[in-house]
Amino acid sequence: MLSVVGCKDPELVQLSPGVYLLTDEDKGGAFGNTAKMKANVIHRANEFAASQGKVAIPVTTHETPMAFGHFATFEYQFRLVDKDSPEARGVNTLGPVPTVSIQKIETKDSTQKSKDLYTELVKLDDLRKKGIITEEEFQAEKRKLLAGN
Repeated sequence: MLSVVGCKDPELVQLSPGVYLLTDEDKGGAFGNTAKMKANVIHRANEFAASQGKVAIPVTTHETPMAFGHFATFEYQFRLVDKDSPEARGVNTLGPVPTVSIQKIETKDSTQKSKDLYTELVKLDDLRKKGIITEEEFQAEKRKLLAGN
């Protein structure tokens, strides 16, 4: 069962011993600023933790974007730990840091390469039909093109 913590912030809810939930709703509509709303919620969590002599460690976040019929919301679940706790060292107070690795993967456009090969073969065949190159030259150049593909 959820119980409201006895403090000035009505959106602060104690979920279990040392675990809290802060929520906010951006009623600015099209003129709202959800990034500012999120930053304010996290700031309030950190202020609450400091008032308890603790550090806020992010647990989860949940947000709903503004849509027709409802405002944007942000929920921030955090737990309190002692300042000298190993968990508090290097804590990112803005929330969990995702581990992301970005790789650049180069792909070859085989469709374009096939079109180029086809075009070159047609040109060679045209030169052969016009008598500009011999059948042997045509076959030799054709083998080179096909080997390069």
